[in-house]
Amino acid sequence: MGLIHIEMFATLDLVGQAPGGPDEDPVGFPFGGWQAPLLDEVAGAQIGAAYEGTDALLLGRQTYDIFAAYWPYQEGGQDNEIATLFNSVPKYVASRGKPDLSWAGSTQLDPDDLAGAVREIRDRHEHVKVVGSLNLVQTLLREKLFDRLDLWVHPIVLGVGKKVFDGGEVPTNVTLLEPPAAGPKGTVYLRYGLADGTPGTGDMSAPDRGAARDD
Repeated sequence: MGLIHIEMFATLDLVGQAPGGPDEDPVGFPFGGWQAPLLDEVAGAQIGAAYEGTDALLLGRQTYDIFAAYWPYQEGGQDNEIATLFNSVPKYVASRGKPDLSWAGSTQLDPDDLAGAVREIRDRHEHVKVVGSLNLVQTLLREKLFDRLDLWVHPIVLGVGKKVFDGGEVPTNVTLLEPPAAGPKGTVYLRYGLADGTPGTGDMSAPDRGAARDD
């Protein structure tokens, strides 16, 4: 069985909408392209490393349409490595509509059994990457159908926009896979893995929690 990796860019208040550009998701959202001023060489290297070993992309309809309109035309350009990767691997699209699947290697998933289709993809590929695709991510979080969560938290607060965690998730434990890494512009890179069980609770005031006592 392979691994499903969620690659997510978010603000400090965990807004994940339209980081890439003003036209990415413009309806009712005034901050499209918020990520661009915060990119630096450290984050760029982290993102490039995160895509290494990718052998399939799993995308929501909107992200797929954006990628399909951009990446096929980047071969030989400055983004050659990522373009070559994205153009060569299978692309799986989660949509209830009828996306244009002319981008080579694209397949639409069964919308009536998305969870089952995702499980089949995980059985078929070693490293499946989910990029953006907030609605799809909500389904994966709800079904616990992910193995890794790579989260870049950027040092801004927007106050509006679609959030990474926005009501579709269920109580879930994750474990930090490596120490957090910060870039010069303040973006913090967090790598989590899905862990067993559900979050526990405790009482911080209980004596056995290590509070000082006067015996």
